[in-house]
Amino acid sequence: MENHLHLAGDIGGTKTILALFSSEKGPLQPLYEKSYGSSSYPGLDAIIEDFFSKTKTSAVTACFGVAGPVREGRAVITKLPWQPDVRLLQAAHGFSKTILINDLVATGYALPHLKQSDFFIINRGLLTREGALGIIAPGTGLGEVVFTWDGSRYLAVPSEGGHTDFGPSSKTESQLLAFLEKRYGHVSYDRVCSGRGLPVIYDFYKSLGRLEEPDWLSAQLTAAEDPAPVIVNAALDGKKQCEICTKTLELFISVLGAEAGNLALKGLTTGGMYIGGGIPPRILQFLKNETFMKSFTSKGRLSYLLRDIPVKVILNPKAALIGAASYGLGVRFESLPASRDNSHG
Repeated sequence: MENHLHLAGDIGGTKTILALFSSEKGPLQPLYEKSYGSSSYPGLDAIIEDFFSKTKTSAVTACFGVAGPVREGRAVITKLPWQPDVRLLQAAHGFSKTILINDLVATGYALPHLKQSDFFIINRGLLTREGALGIIAPGTGLGEVVFTWDGSRYLAVPSEGGHTDFGPSSKTESQLLAFLEKRYGHVSYDRVCSGRGLPVIYDFYKSLGRLEEPDWLSAQLTAAEDPAPVIVNAALDGKKQCEICTKTLELFISVLGAEAGNLALKGLTTGGMYIGGGIPPRILQFLKNETFMKSFTSKGRLSYLLRDIPVKVILNPKAALIGAASYGLGVRFESLPASRDNSHG
């Protein structure tokens, strides 16, 4: 196909980002970009219409990374009442080709385009060239994906593994599971290890009655629309030394490390494990402590294997958008630049 305009989108439960790209300039140079509050719109169609109206443009092709499973060209957005369908999107907006992929799949297709400064190293490990890659991403929910090498390129194995049963790995986590089962019934890793998980871990510690909730924190939590940032900010504030928030974040990271290790074993991700999502870049000072890697590698007889897996945090907040643009433009995922081994950490 000759040079054409391509619409890419990162469709999340909280925020939707659309951007227009040209096939000539590629996935790193958007011509226009606009962000929307997802819940303010009845569906993806309305956002696309607004985008084209505001930018006075149109596109020939489109690819959207969506926060939810995709089956036969139709997606269910996990935290929204949206069900975008490629056939309906194509008919409504005149695209010659429309693709829906999971947002973690989109994030993976961004990896070969990111710079060394877009990563923070938690564990250097021993990189296996052409080894499988894993991505786990706590944000509004918990996303997971594995990329396997087919002999000439990386291909995604989409997953909703974040919704598997939460398995406690300590006495405290067993108590947390019992607490959450009473409240919700089924308890998944997504329930514990996501933006919505932080407040429930906090509630668990509060229910034990052993840790004080300071008055200033109580006031902030009451006033907040989303308590998760309040908890994170209090844990990161060394001056306030808020023990209940620190304990909450440490348990969150312990669970994240354990589930990242589970994914690494299931996908045998010797090429590297990547941590995406909106939360990890904000809590780097906690992630680089021993809690994460201790949980990640605590796998009995195969602990040695986990210790050798490189672990990096994706710092670029536009990774899913870049990946949706790359995949939609037909760019093959053939290698990971070796220069990234010099990234932060």
